Amino acid sequence: MIYRLLFLLFAFALISCSDDDKRQVENARDLKKKESVFNTIDKAWHFNTGTTNATSAALFKSWNEWRVLLSELEQKPKSTIGAFRTKSKTLSMKAKELNRTIPSQFARPEIKSRVAVLQTKINALNLYINLDNIPDQKVVSLISDINAEVNALQSQMGELVRRSQIRKEEGEADMLRMLDTARAIPNNPSPQTETVTPDKKQQMRQRSASVMGLIKK
Repeated sequence: MIYRLLFLLFAFALISCSDDDKRQVENARDLKKKESVFNTIDKAWHFNTGTTNATSAALFKSWNEWRVLLSELEQKPKSTIGAFRTKSKTLSMKAKELNRTIPSQFARPEIKSRVAVLQTKINALNLYINLDNIPDQKVVSLISDINAEVNALQSQMGELVRRSQIRKEEGEADMLRMLDTARAIPNNPSPQTETVTPDKKQQMRQRSASVMGLIKK
């Protein structure tokens, strides 16, 4: 009886040790995976926040929400994956504020669509990085996409200003005036279309006779 009891205790101890070993192995594997994910994201987390033209430089000063978003993108999280998660949530909130504050000069469909795409990319980044099992390669791809959208938005705004400042080509103003039929019609009749009255005809005959008389003399 005593031997049987000792055997059972020994068997239970072996099982417990085996379970502990499995948990330690799983924990070590999970920790290694998290470290790998963190290192991948940490290496890829670089955003292009510099202004690309005079227009974007001016907007960086005057458009507060845009300046805040770029500043948040520039500040890189440190230490833990939790810091990246917190930063992603902040970016998502800041991007949400762009639509309602677009300067009137740029409140056009092409600019609004660019802003909407940028918001979508940032929201997707926030979604993926807050999953339990983070798809690190998807996060890396989204970081690249966000960089591309920031540059595209700045270029689009610069192009919009450039087009608005193009001077009319020489002669274009005159052509536009000629297309205006009201301006093309003269206010006074030309001498060629002046009506000849009977009195004027008689005067012309008299002058002609006088000239002929002088010639004969």
